[in-house]
Formats: sequence, C-alpha cells, structure tokens
Amino acid sequence: MLPIAELNERSREVLRLVVESWVHDGEPVGSRTVSRRLSVGLSPASIRSVMADLEDLGLLYAPHVSAGRLPTEHGLRMFVSGLLEVGRLSDDERSRIDSHCQSTGRSLEQMLSEATTALSGLSRCASLVLAPKTDSTLRHIEFVSLGPGRALVVMVTSDGLVENRLIEVPAGLPPSVLQQASNFLSVRLGGQTLADVRRLVSADLDSRRAELDELTARVVEAGLAIWGGDEDQGALIIRGQSNLLQDVHAIEDLERIRSLFETLEARQQMLRLVDLVQTGEGVQIFIGSDNDLFGAAGCSLIVAPYQNSREQIVGAIGVIGPTRLNYARIIPMVDYTARVIGQLIG
Repeated sequence: MLPIAELNERSREVLRLVVESWVHDGEPVGSRTVSRRLSVGLSPASIRSVMADLEDLGLLYAPHVSAGRLPTEHGLRMFVSGLLEVGRLSDDERSRIDSHCQSTGRSLEQMLSEATTALSGLSRCASLVLAPKTDSTLRHIEFVSLGPGRALVVMVTSDGLVENRLIEVPAGLPPSVLQQASNFLSVRLGGQTLADVRRLVSADLDSRRAELDELTARVVEAGLAIWGGDEDQGALIIRGQSNLLQDVHAIEDLERIRSLFETLEARQQMLRLVDLVQTGEGVQIFIGSDNDLFGAAGCSLIVAPYQNSREQIVGAIGVIGPTRLNYARIIPMVDYTARVIGQLIG
C-alpha cells in the first residue's frame, strides 16, 4: 500500500474530506463539496486536479463518468491507517455499554449477549462476539444459597474464568445439602474439563447414590445440567443483522448483504473470527478484501480481542457493516466494550 507520507498535505486533506463526506452522505463527492469544506482556499479546478491524481494512485474512483469520486478499498485503508481521527465515547455511550455488560446474576453467555446487543444498537450495524471456549480444566465448583428456592453455581476454571449461573432448588433446602453437593463435585474435578466432569459425575451418581441423599443428587445434577454440551466450540453470538439492510441503495448492495448473511450463518466459518485477533493487540480493522471471511460481501470488520486474568486472548467482539462505516465513532466503542468484558471475566 502506498505510504501516507508520499502524499502531500493538500492530497491528504482532499482524500480525508472525500472519505468523511462519503461516510456521512453515502453519495459520490464532487469538487464543489470538497471546496466548501476545505480549511484553506482552493478552487474547484485545483481540487479536481488533486482528485484526478488520487484516482491515478488508486485511492479514488468515479462510479460514473459525470459523477463525483468515491474512495477505493485502498483509499479507505490509507484513510483509516493514517488520516482518521478517532473520536471519544460520550458518557451516555459508556453508561449504556457498562449497564449491558454488568455480570451480576447473569451467566457469561448472557452478559456477552447483552454486550453484543448494546454494541449493535450503538453502532447501528451487526455485532458479533465469540465467547471463550471452556476446554480449560476446572479448579472449583461451589453452590451458594440465594434464598428460598434459588442457588448460585460458581464455576472457576484453571485459567481464571469465573462463571455464575442460577438454578432452582427445593424450597427450604438445608445449607448442608449445598455444601455436600459442592464437596461431591470438588473431589472429582482433578484437572478435568467441564465436559469430562459432566460425564464422570453422571456415571458416578448412578453407582454412588447410596452415599448421597436424594436432594443432594438432584442439586448436583441441576448444577451440571445448566451448561450446554457445546462448550468446546465456543459460543458465537450475532445481533443486529437487520441493521445491515437499512442502507441498501442498489441491487449490487443487496447482493453483497445477502452474501454476508450467508457467511454469518456459517457457524464453523465464523468460529475463525478469533484467529483474526490472536496475533495482534487492540482493535483491528479489516476492510473488504483484507478479510477473506467478509471480503466477498464488500464489508468491513472492526474487532478487538478480550483477555482472561492470565492476559490470554479467549474471545473477540466486533462490529461488521458496509465499508461506509463511521470508523471514528465505532472503533472506540469496540475497544471500550472489549476492555469492559475483559475486566469482568478477569
């Protein structure tokens, strides 16, 4: 890609204004529009000359002979990497993300689902998150009473991930039953994954029911049953796909969105999402053909990893939409949401 330093100040300013105007209006940008927004005086003829030079460099193109200019993928990448001024989240945006990400009384998957919903609503795009795989070994399981008829199952993995889930228990259950259930599971953890513990305990309950009273056995079974059977794959959550249809101007746009929908529905493909962020830190931006998952749909992906307490990348959250994204506004949203999730799971 052409280094931004090889463009003079005038060319950089014209490119920046073309991209920003296109992001705002969605229409080809003409020389008069750029002229009105330039901070220094430059005639439309001079601007047309600069735009022609940018077109020769592959940074702009004209969709029609008499139309204004639009940025190419190459031009967008140059804008994002060298000209973009990232904005700051408002207090209201931070508050909305914080409130959706609160983990009290929610499972990890529920919290991530709410965080994804908040990000989709704020960005007005589709949002997706890959939840952590739970193939790490278990360190601790405990049952905690929350009052009549309810208990909390606390699971701690060897990599520091903590997840809490609510279960229903018989009203008036003695505290000793929860303690006995906790002890029964704790002695069977022994470096096992959750799937291993579920299999072992299910078989063990049948052979050792005489050692447990019926209430304790029911509590143990309920505590294991609340986790589904696909932990080894990691949960993929997608929200806000309908937002992608709000800015479709032509049939070719509709075809690209249809292609994107097909990609989003291919779960095994989407589980590669976390691979995109394993080698980098912070927010990463993939524009069009940068990303073979979404390149055919002509879309952009803004994605950030989140880490566990050992600073290991365990998942990723991001926003996907047309290349005409408001990058300055969405990048800090994704970054902040990923950091909040990391703090909560840590």
